[in-house]
Amino acid sequence: EGMALPPRIVFPPEKICMDWQQRQRPGAGLFNLGNTCYINVILQCLTYTPPLANYLLSYKHSQSCQQQGFCMMCTMEEHVRKVLCSPASAILPGAVLRDLKFIGEEFEYGRQENAYEFLRCTLSAMHRACLRGCHDLDISSQETTIVYQIFRGFMKSRVTCLSCQAVVDSYKAFLDVSLDIRVRASSLITVLEDCVTPKELDQKECFRCIKCKKKAAASKRVTVHRAPRVLTLCLERADQQTGTKISQFVEYPEYLDLRPYMSDTAGEPLLCSLYAIVVHSGDTCLEGHFLCYTKASNGLWYKMDDEFVDSCDIHTVLGQQAYLLFYAR
Repeated sequence: EGMALPPRIVFPPEKICMDWQQRQRPGAGLFNLGNTCYINVILQCLTYTPPLANYLLSYKHSQSCQQQGFCMMCTMEEHVRKVLCSPASAILPGAVLRDLKFIGEEFEYGRQENAYEFLRCTLSAMHRACLRGCHDLDISSQETTIVYQIFRGFMKSRVTCLSCQAVVDSYKAFLDVSLDIRVRASSLITVLEDCVTPKELDQKECFRCIKCKKKAAASKRVTVHRAPRVLTLCLERADQQTGTKISQFVEYPEYLDLRPYMSDTAGEPLLCSLYAIVVHSGDTCLEGHFLCYTKASNGLWYKMDDEFVDSCDIHTVLGQQAYLLFYAR
């Protein structure tokens, strides 16, 4: 049924900065050791996430980390520093590959996996690393991890009784949003508009109205109630019914205004800027190759295909068959 919306808790301003603290050329590419492209694209997209990179480059986590053995935050600190500061054109993400099982038990070295699943497991591992040593803190304090402060938002689900118009609201946290592109999939805007359009509940869902005290027809509307600092969107490319890959092009903008999809649509535009995308090439979702495009701290775009890093323009970026989209407030 969702959850009660927790209070807004924020880091002091100096701990989360949305703009790059250091501006430089793009960093190193990442070697592919055989079916590790799904790892490389996520590591690159996270490396070029400005608020996360700023935090990792500050060493604030490792300076106070007491964890013995594997720590995903310390691993990411070391990785981001190596990528952005190495004079080499490409490096090996050795620490991540070595500890792959600690990131997600389902990942098997040498086997092609899904980049989206690796992203979710990586963020979860980073969040867990931040919580270690915080067992004495209350729940609200534990919600202030850097991962949650950057990537987490809240959805609001409003169910309206079509008989008496009574409403029931619930909330659900998210670190990313999956979008069904089979319906009205010509552009990201139309997909988002469809998501926030009220839909009548299936009778099998058996909505019992709190006012009518009986089962009644109802509609449900889902909106973004609290936007994250970084919005991650997954355009679902795997058809759940047939298992085939959905290859159609979905247009997406460089700048996205979230305001029309918020619970409160009044107020100033809530602008987000595209800074990274992941692309999957291949005939099926079970095989193929992942590559990504990222915006470096110098403001320029680069195609990152494993160890190869090549400059490109925004028109090239916007013309891709995107799988994952990363937008920053």
